[in-house]
Amino acid sequence: MSEENQSNQENAAAGQGQTPQFNIQRIYTKDISFESPNAPGIFTKEWKPEIKLDIDTSTDKLDGNLFEVVLSVTVTATMGEETAFLCEVEQAGIFMIGDMPEQNKAHMLGSFCPNTLFPYARETISNLVNRGTFPPLNLAPVNFDAIFAAYMQKRAQEAQASQQQLDA
Repeated sequence: MSEENQSNQENAAAGQGQTPQFNIQRIYTKDISFESPNAPGIFTKEWKPEIKLDIDTSTDKLDGNLFEVVLSVTVTATMGEETAFLCEVEQAGIFMIGDMPEQNKAHMLGSFCPNTLFPYARETISNLVNRGTFPPLNLAPVNFDAIFAAYMQKRAQEAQASQQQLDA
C-alpha cells in the first residue's frame, strides 16, 4: 500500500468519528391559514392594497442537539378599512446543531435557520394568495442577519439598563 493511500484512509477513518456541526433533519409546514373575509365584494374594487408583513421566530430545544425552529409569517392585505386577505404560515424545521460556542449557536437558531425556512414560507404564501384568486404576491427576501443583530443589540441594551438599575 502506498503512503498516500494509507494517509487518505487514516484521514477518512478519523473523519468518521466527527459529528456534523449542523444538519437539517426535517422541514415542514406546522400551520396554514388563509382568510378573505370581504370576498366577493373585495374583488369588485380596484386592486391597490396596503400589504403588511409580520415575521416572528421561536425556538424549542427538543432533545440533545436537536432544535425546532418555527418561522411565523403573516401577510395582511387591506384596502381602506377592509381586509382583502389574511395569510398566516408557520414554517418549521428540525435542526441538529452540534457543539459550538453559545454565540454561534444563537446565531444559527436566530438567523441561519429562519433564513433556511423563509423560501418555503414565501412559496406557501404565494400559492395561497394565488388560490384566493388575488394578484400574485412575491415577498422580497428578508435579511435575518440584520434582524438577529438588532435583537441581540436590544437584549444587550436591556441587560445594561437592568445592571445600571441594580447598581443605583
